Amino acid sequence: MTTTEELVSRVNVILDEIKANMPRLFESSVPHIAFQLNRQLKVLEELRNELERRVGITTPSTAFLERSQRDPNIHWIYRKKHNRLLAIDRVKSAIMAHKIALGHIAANYQFYENKREIELKDIKDPEKIRAIRRGISIGRLEIVPYLGYSGDILRILSQKDVEVREAFKAIKGKLKERGTLKRVGYHLEVEYFENNRLKTARITLPEDVDIDYELKKRYGHLIRWKILTPVKTKGILINNHFTVDNLALAYASLNPKKAMNMLAFDLFRYYIITSEKDREALSLYPDIKISIDCHYSLFDEPFRGEPFFRTGFGSMLLIRKAEVEKMLVGKRSNISTIPNYLLGAIIFYGTSPYNERETSEFLGLSEKEVQDALWKIAISGIPLEIFGDRRKFEKFMPKEEIVVEFLKALEEGEGDDGAKGKKQRRASKKDRRKS
Repeated sequence: MTTTEELVSRVNVILDEIKANMPRLFESSVPHIAFQLNRQLKVLEELRNELERRVGITTPSTAFLERSQRDPNIHWIYRKKHNRLLAIDRVKSAIMAHKIALGHIAANYQFYENKREIELKDIKDPEKIRAIRRGISIGRLEIVPYLGYSGDILRILSQKDVEVREAFKAIKGKLKERGTLKRVGYHLEVEYFENNRLKTARITLPEDVDIDYELKKRYGHLIRWKILTPVKTKGILINNHFTVDNLALAYASLNPKKAMNMLAFDLFRYYIITSEKDREALSLYPDIKISIDCHYSLFDEPFRGEPFFRTGFGSMLLIRKAEVEKMLVGKRSNISTIPNYLLGAIIFYGTSPYNERETSEFLGLSEKEVQDALWKIAISGIPLEIFGDRRKFEKFMPKEEIVVEFLKALEEGEGDDGAKGKKQRRASKKDRRKS
């Protein structure tokens, strides 16, 4: 059995080999890239689990001791354990880079073995696999070669130009920014009587509800309640610094001048054209918030040059989209033929100043598909106010004259059928009387 020091040395050797082999890997086919990344990910996860089992996840410190009281031997042991934890962090960063890359590939390609579609993780022989590009792309595939697959983000960054390092710091600062917190409800403790016995319950109520009225309706008039804590929205967009580091490195290396705007647009489009259920399955941005419920200045970047721009505009669109998705729960059967990416485009069209052509160009979608979806929404029977400004949907609604003529024709048809039916019934009665 290897010692912990030998295991740490093996981890560093494997990561250095990955760093040396990655440039050649990206000259291969997409199935081969996916297969190799998946195989490396499995090895790295095994190494991480073994290291965490042996080393743990926290490191002791001698900072609390005075300089004269520090035992040099103890200090050496603590420093050695600190170096082991650095190896664990390097493995975790490399694992996150592999997950981001595989998430981008899976979101943009479908894999087939003969005529059978298979999952990326099930690829056994890349020579027998065909990769077909999906019609709708998510994320930005160009960043995949620039991720930190060896885990040593700072070492890779030190070899870059000053412009790249400055872009890295700017992106990292934006992604670590806490969104504007918003109170959305309360945790309450309620005391009430049931069967002449005093009971206690803890519940959560929305902020806009009449607390006293709601509690009396549930538990009767003999109640006593108090607020424990307010329920607030979470402030951090991506709650994983390994994901933040890899994304900042990749975008800054790809294009340091436009890195911030590119990342902001990709994240904004990611939230617009995917549903909450889709985002739970995707791993393009591990540990990112499932839905946006507070303001982030990052989402203002794609709109800063627009004449209608105001602070919080991008976040407002995403918050509104999340609200509309909740309102459509139970009503999706009426618009089941509209895919999620087009539904997101419809909400974007209804809540923004863009027309249908500008919406399709901004989101990278087909203008005809967007228009067809708008026609379907207009005749779906769902109140159009849900999707935004009703006036923007009026031109997709059927013309009143056509509707009136259609209803008249329908009534006349029913009248003709009714007259024929009456004549047939009268004739049948006469026949029965004669018989």
